[in-house]
Amino acid sequence: MAVCCASALGLGVASSGCGTPTTYFCPWDEDEGPKGTPCEATEPPDAGGAGGCGGGGGDGGDACAAEDDTDAAIASDFGDLIPSVEVCAGQCVPKEPLGWSEPALLWIGSPDAVPSCPATAPSVGYEGYADFAAPVPHQCPACACDPPEATCEVPAEWSAYASFPCGGPEAPAISFAAPEGWDGTCTSANAVEAGRTCDGAPCVQSLAIQAPRVVSAGCAPRVAEVPESPDEFATTGSFAIVARACTGNASPPCADPGMTCTPAPPSGDAAPPEGFLTCIHHEGEQDCPATYPDRYVFYAGVEDTRGCAPCGCTEPTGATCSVLASAFSDEGCSQLVAAQVITAAAPDCGTVATGTALGSKSVSVVSLDPGRCEAFGGEPVGSIAPTAAATFCCHRTSAVPA
Repeated sequence: MAVCCASALGLGVASSGCGTPTTYFCPWDEDEGPKGTPCEATEPPDAGGAGGCGGGGGDGGDACAAEDDTDAAIASDFGDLIPSVEVCAGQCVPKEPLGWSEPALLWIGSPDAVPSCPATAPSVGYEGYADFAAPVPHQCPACACDPPEATCEVPAEWSAYASFPCGGPEAPAISFAAPEGWDGTCTSANAVEAGRTCDGAPCVQSLAIQAPRVVSAGCAPRVAEVPESPDEFATTGSFAIVARACTGNASPPCADPGMTCTPAPPSGDAAPPEGFLTCIHHEGEQDCPATYPDRYVFYAGVEDTRGCAPCGCTEPTGATCSVLASAFSDEGCSQLVAAQVITAAAPDCGTVATGTALGSKSVSVVSLDPGRCEAFGGEPVGSIAPTAAATFCCHRTSAVPA
């Protein structure tokens, strides 16, 4: 007779010789026969019947033993799939405020003692500097000015008056002017014939001549004295402090959700590596949050805008010139009527023989003082200063490096 057996896992069995498909059969149950639910007996009796699991002799005992081994193996496999819970092996510190970087390990010290990043945080995330020592003030060259380039512009406005002195009340005048752009050479322009009358009086009784004028092109600036150390601008100063921030890979969480895990060798020590601080970072100069109160500001480098103001010169002052102005009765500047030295200070008025002819004139430069300019510029301008500030705020429990 066929016998059906269900294992201790309660597997349902369906067979034409063992009842209906919805019944269970447990041969070691005292109440023999099919059941409507899985049998509750999980262990066979000490002396089981033949053909049942745990029976005394035959193949049944071996089969059940094999099933027990299979169940143990299945349980062992499931246990291996359950991961162990990882916890922070470093230090748990407060999470960073919004806008700040995650905590990193920060070293601060002398430029000749910068360490490598520790194994727990092997990546260099930032390098900056502090305590900038500016170079000595730069010496700029002294400025001077060359003498101005100047000419004496000869007077072109000449006028004869029918009175003396020149331009008396209601005295008529007649022009004896030179051509525009005149250089002072002999000219017969606007000649006045002898005996000419103006309102019934002789037109020529006095002669007014415009003052000459100094025309200057200004002064050219120059360097009067070069500093002893022209390469001083190459000195850019130095930083006394270097900062290096080190970061690592993602760490397991802390038990407190308000804390974050940061590296701390050896594993399990609740402190940063020797010589390092645990800090958060923000660009620019910032105030520190209460959870990271110790503030340090570092810079990426320096901006050097130093230079010397260019040399320049003021407009000339004190310039003057004088000319010899001569009038002639003929057209060829040979029969002198009057001659007068005129300076740039004021025009001239002189008497001439009443009614004489004014046939020609000439002017020659007697003296020229171009004046002088004052030099300016040459002073130091610009500056050299740290740039690109960054703020590090450090956890108070971190030991400050020596």
